[in-house]
Amino acid sequence: MKVDKNIFAKNSSWSFDKNVPKNFDKHISKSVPLYNEIHWLCEQISDFYIKEDSIIYDIGCSTGKLLNKIATRHKFKSKVKYIGLDVVKKMVSYAQKKNKHRQIKFFNKDVINHKLMKSDFIICFYTLQFIHPKHRQNVLNKLFKSLNWGGALFLVEKVRSYDARTQDQMTTIYEEFKLLNGFSEKEISGKKKSLKGILEPFSSNANIQMLRRAGFKDVSTIAKFVSFEGFLAIK
Repeated sequence: MKVDKNIFAKNSSWSFDKNVPKNFDKHISKSVPLYNEIHWLCEQISDFYIKEDSIIYDIGCSTGKLLNKIATRHKFKSKVKYIGLDVVKKMVSYAQKKNKHRQIKFFNKDVINHKLMKSDFIICFYTLQFIHPKHRQNVLNKLFKSLNWGGALFLVEKVRSYDARTQDQMTTIYEEFKLLNGFSEKEISGKKKSLKGILEPFSSNANIQMLRRAGFKDVSTIAKFVSFEGFLAIK
């Protein structure tokens, strides 16, 4: 089943594997509203948290594009360590090939069972929504524990609306967005079927409640467009 010009998937079997890595950045920038703008926002936010000897994590780093952007922005801070984690081996291999900075290391690891070092800034960019709901609170607890006091988590997620009517409206608007960006109705339908049971978004409130239960006291929505939301959670 075709979900973009060079990406295919079966029902309920979407994965970031096979031919996806080399086409990922182009595909995601077409299918997710304000994708590049939120990258830019993340770069801006990083200025407040990255110190001379910080450790930075990107959980679900995919091709490593965002981590490379941030490392370039802070290139004069030579002691900073950037660590990208992703569960997809081919995605990590692609990120390693495209890596432009010696300070960045990419690992084929699952955050659920990977030990994290103390850090100052953590990026979780459309990743938590792919983690099984039963593990999400534990993951956020782990990220909170990893952060130094005053550090921050930038969490970006697709979110569900509070009621069915609004959810239907947001879904229609989002599908119109994808049509305007060159996807066919068949590709949109194919992507939806391939993500069934794999991408399970929570509501804005549910994400905020999880962040607060993890220990974050300062939680703010800093980006929002239709069903896509960015949260800044400060320890």
